[in-house]
Formats: sequence, structure tokens, C-alpha cells
Amino acid sequence: MPKKQPIGKNDLANGAEDAELEKYIARIGEQIKIIRSRRGMIRKDLSKHSDVSERYLAQAETGKANISIALLWRIAHAMDVEISDLLPETSERAVNTTLLNLLRNLDDEGQKVAFSVLKGHFSQEIEKGHGVALIGLRGAGKTRLGSLLADEFRVPFIRLGEVIEKKAQMDIGELISLGGQGAFRRMEKQALEDVIKNNPTAVLEVGGSLVSQSDTFNKLLDSFYTVWLKALPEEHMQRVLDQGDLRPMAGNNEALDDLRLILAERENEYRLANYTLDTSGRSITDCLLELVDSSRPYLSKV
Repeated sequence: MPKKQPIGKNDLANGAEDAELEKYIARIGEQIKIIRSRRGMIRKDLSKHSDVSERYLAQAETGKANISIALLWRIAHAMDVEISDLLPETSERAVNTTLLNLLRNLDDEGQKVAFSVLKGHFSQEIEKGHGVALIGLRGAGKTRLGSLLADEFRVPFIRLGEVIEKKAQMDIGELISLGGQGAFRRMEKQALEDVIKNNPTAVLEVGGSLVSQSDTFNKLLDSFYTVWLKALPEEHMQRVLDQGDLRPMAGNNEALDDLRLILAERENEYRLANYTLDTSGRSITDCLLELVDSSRPYLSKV
């Protein structure tokens, strides 16, 4: 019977390296899922625009696929991000990590103060006074509350999605299907610029994923008094179901978990709004009264 070979130092080193590699691959998968969620993309759409199968994407997101650089590039391109955005933090990015951790550890008020200080220091041109913009996920009440708020102050109520569709001469689903995330984000930014140019004062409703595009979101924050309409994930889900609109949850058996992830990943951006209005378990009348009171300084001048 052959003797068992002793485990050498090289074997231990290789085992440790393999374990670290597995962790790194898993973190890449987590990052893909996080960015996909922030973009509001279902896996089916990402598969279509990256030409990577849904099955392989599912394996990649759970760390079970040793993904190549070529496939990673296609996935990044389909989500309109840099390939580096899909890679876990490295020592070269330690300063960025420290800054992010500092901001994450601040409470809501602290984050707003920090944002105000940074924006005041680095922004070259800041526009103000175009009215009120409502941000948040579908199902929070943006359309209904926004239209009622506009009626209250007799200003236009504008849905950015409708402006995008008018500019593109097709619905948003078709725009994304044909041009992908890149075409949609470019059109979204142009639509916002048109609204700012053509409307001195208005109530604006924007899509929930706009906050994932930093330059467009910064333009919104610089130009409008922003209100985050938030709700519990379960209420978001029920309201969307009541509307008969299942995007981006269609065909997803873990819809509520995905919704929680989307909210969690966008929360830091949503918190940058000037005001947060929680609509959970409240009537439209109650929410509207609070919204009117908060928005009055920015709409009553007209």
C-alpha cells in the first residue's frame, strides 16, 4: 500500500490562493447583481444585451462561474458601466473605500451635510428654482401625489418617462430593447435638460433608477427641490401589483428579495434628497398635506 504523501507548504499556499480566488469571484458576482439591481434590469434583459445566457449570469452572480474578461466586458457594456465597476475594491482604491465607509457610517442628517459641503466645494455651476422633483421606486406614490401637488400650486406636472418617450418616438421598453442602457441613459439626461430649459417651475416625476446615473442625478439635485417618496418593500410590491405593472420583476420568482436589494442599493442616493416622505401605511390625503407643506417655499412663488 503506497504511503500518503505529506502536505507541503506549496500545497497549503495553493489551497489558500484558491480560497481567495473563489472569494474574489464571488464578490464579482455580487457586484454584477448589485449594479443590475441599481439599474432596475432583470436578468433576461442583461442576457439579451450582453449576449450571455441567463443561466450563466445566474451562475456568475452566485460566484459559481469563473468568468472571463471578455464576458465581464460584455456584461459591463450592457449595463453601461466601466468594467472596473464590476471588480471588488483593491488596495489602489483604498482612499475611495475609506471615503465611502465614512459616508455610510453617517446618519441621514450627517450624509446630507457632507453632501452639501462636497457639492459646494466641487460644483462649478449650480442651478436652482425649477420646482420639486419626486424620486423613489415605483409604488411609492410619485404619480398620484405629484399630480395632486402640481394641481395645488397650479404648475405643470411632468413625468420624465413621457418626455423620454416623446424624444425617442418610442416607449422606454422599446428604447432599451433596441439601444440598451447606454441609449436610454443618454436620452434620460437629454430629457431632463429639456425639462429644465423649458419649464421655469414644475413638479417632476423621475424614474426610480435615475439615481444610478451620477451626472444626471447631480443635475437633478442642483436644479430641483427633491423629495424621496419611500415605502416598505412589501407596500411597493403590492402597489405595483395593484397597478398591473410587474417591471422589473416580471418572470422573477424572487421578486420581493430583488426589490429589497434594489431599495438597499439605491438608499444612499435616495437619502441625498432634500426631504424624505414615508408613505407606508398612510392615506393619500395625509401624505399630500405633508408634501404640500414641505414644497410650499419652492412652488408658492409662482
